[in-house]
Amino acid sequence: MKLRLRLFEFEDLPWFPAVIRAGMMDYLRFMITRLGIYRPVGPLLAAALRRTGQTHLLELGAGAGGGTETVLATLRAHAVPAATITLTDLYPQPAAWADVARRTSGAIRGLPTPVNALCVPADQPGFRVIFSAFHHFAPSQAAALLRDAVAGGVGVGVFEGAAKSWLEIGLALTVLPVAQLLLTPFFRPFQGSRLVFTYLLPVIPLATMWDGTVSILRMYPPAQLLALAALADPAGHYHWQAGQLRRWWGPRVTYLIGVPV
Repeated sequence: MKLRLRLFEFEDLPWFPAVIRAGMMDYLRFMITRLGIYRPVGPLLAAALRRTGQTHLLELGAGAGGGTETVLATLRAHAVPAATITLTDLYPQPAAWADVARRTSGAIRGLPTPVNALCVPADQPGFRVIFSAFHHFAPSQAAALLRDAVAGGVGVGVFEGAAKSWLEIGLALTVLPVAQLLLTPFFRPFQGSRLVFTYLLPVIPLATMWDGTVSILRMYPPAQLLALAALADPAGHYHWQAGQLRRWWGPRVTYLIGVPV
């Protein structure tokens, strides 16, 4: 599917209630982690870290940190035993991040202050990564995000846990909402508001269905990712590669990785 529609997502809207946004992020974190969506990126990302001499990841647009624990474990299994991760977002999720920090003994920690992914503070070092969030940026913003990494001379990796297909849209509208209704009571940390806005007033599942579908429609395929990289790095100071990785049970991960030449 080459079509890219510029539709809105609820979680991008500044006025969108924080409690609903947090409920949606909790669901995404649970599903991405349990399904191991980003496990295939481990070898690729580990190789990029070795090329840049880095062991620390700075995650942009981290949401609730979905999949980050899987990435950490996979990196440590691929010869990066000292890997650590800092989670950042324009809308920080301190409660969710504290839970991740506890489970990883502090190897993953969150930055409580908002971070604009298009202009990352110089005092936040590390190989920059963004999972499941690059599609939120319009082309000019997406190029600016990559350009900011190039200006800082740091490696950057973009990963989307889908391959932009009609099948994935069908799953977002059918199977995944049912899973959300069945699994919400098991999300941690427990939040009573999550139950209210899932079962009594089903705002969280409805907003998740919309945002999930729109996310796929807004995704950049590999060719477009490379085109954005060319805009961000016209002088060719970086080596860029893009493509898709597949899990044995089906889902694919779309990626772009850039490291200084």
